[in-house]
Amino acid sequence: MHDRLHRSPAPPLTLVIFGATGDLTRRLLMPTLINMTKAGMLGDDLHVLGVSIEPGGDEFLVERLDTFLAANGMEQAQQSDAWQRLKTRISYISGDFTQGAIYQEISRRLQQAPSANAAFYFAVQPRFFGDITSRLAEHGLLDETAGVFRRIAIEKPFGHDLASAQMLNATLLHSAEESQVYRIDHFLGKETVQNIMTTRFANMMIEALWNNNYVDHVQITAAEFVDVGTRGKFYDATGALRDMVPNHLFQLLAMVAMEPPNSFDAESVRNEKGKVLKALRHYSRDEAAKNAVRGAYTAGPLDGKDLPAYTETPDVAPDSNTETYVALKLFVDTWRWAGVPFYLRTGKALRARDTEVVITFRQVPFAQFPRAPSRPDLPPNKLIIQVQPNEGLQMGISIKSPGLVLKTAPIELDFRYADHFDIGHQTGYESLLYELFLGDQTLFQRADSIEAGWAAVQPFLDLFADGAKPDPYAPGSMGPACADELIGRDGRVWHKIGDD
Repeated sequence: MHDRLHRSPAPPLTLVIFGATGDLTRRLLMPTLINMTKAGMLGDDLHVLGVSIEPGGDEFLVERLDTFLAANGMEQAQQSDAWQRLKTRISYISGDFTQGAIYQEISRRLQQAPSANAAFYFAVQPRFFGDITSRLAEHGLLDETAGVFRRIAIEKPFGHDLASAQMLNATLLHSAEESQVYRIDHFLGKETVQNIMTTRFANMMIEALWNNNYVDHVQITAAEFVDVGTRGKFYDATGALRDMVPNHLFQLLAMVAMEPPNSFDAESVRNEKGKVLKALRHYSRDEAAKNAVRGAYTAGPLDGKDLPAYTETPDVAPDSNTETYVALKLFVDTWRWAGVPFYLRTGKALRARDTEVVITFRQVPFAQFPRAPSRPDLPPNKLIIQVQPNEGLQMGISIKSPGLVLKTAPIELDFRYADHFDIGHQTGYESLLYELFLGDQTLFQRADSIEAGWAAVQPFLDLFADGAKPDPYAPGSMGPACADELIGRDGRVWHKIGDD
């Protein structure tokens, strides 16, 4: 086994977390910092300054985090030497971060810190992103001097449509430089997502076939087994399209479709990914209607329990027309990908948790091998990039089956990360925080790419706003029948969810 997290420590800094008592901090950020401390990615010169509205001091936040780790299956992390070291460097400011006083206190704490370097993490609702950034700038907290960095990290959603994304970017870039803004899409922290570029550009046998001469179509899936649950209020105002497509799925699409960068520095990689998103075909309303379907799950059994219909979920309007499933057919209008359809789908309460990219190659033009009348064609080769839950790669090829008769048989060459590397109990945020601390923006989205993604999605948002009801689908299924019709009219079928 190899330890993929063995890296030199990040530079000294203070990580200021707005929303330090919230779910994101407890569930992801703190376990990530513990993992990074264990792996030597962080030294004892990292300090954490939590900011939240709840009253209390340093001991309050440490106790809150300690209790959460112990009560949520993270006893090993909670009892680790890394956590014992880290929690001595956690402090807390209680106050309203919409008011100026708290920024004066943050400034005072940073002046007392061993290092003037700081990264500000916005673990808060998106409506606060612009206001916090503006106030940080007003109090000089984003000013950088020689040898000192100041950075901000925000989580998606980056707006809810094209206009709001443009407004958010304008607000952020009025107070900070693009080089200071780190827009986090946690999918980009996953090993297999990052490995897409290596798989392509380090293997001539793959990259040589990576074009419309050999690729028939591409499927990108982000299926969730869980239902909406307690997030009804958020989800009913968002839906599957906004929640997943312009960020997670488009980032996967960009990595699949990008041209080889001149180098693997941040700007070169982000330039190529941005070109892909800007090359996505923009549909008219009629074209959008032909190339998109959506659904909402009905009542039914899921994981041994009776699941209520989406419209019966708490905090969801009974007459809601918000989708819990969406599928799109898109085109990347570049020389490499001209004519190759990209089928994207995502949804809740589906058959399994499964995020994957399936590259289906064209069938061989002629095959002399005897075949059964029911299967006149050889199955096409497929490359399956499994992002979660079982990170890895599969290649589907045809071989001769054993025996005296010349017959072909499909097989899969299978690679799983966990079989060869120690990936441990990682959150997927380790590489993201590490690169944030180092100042490498390769894994983070840029303003122009955000806006290009929303521009491609906007025709579908406008279409779905007409009040039409999503098609029903049963919990635990592959999705609504209209999704099968979308891909079926092209003579293709979806790769089976959870079939890895």
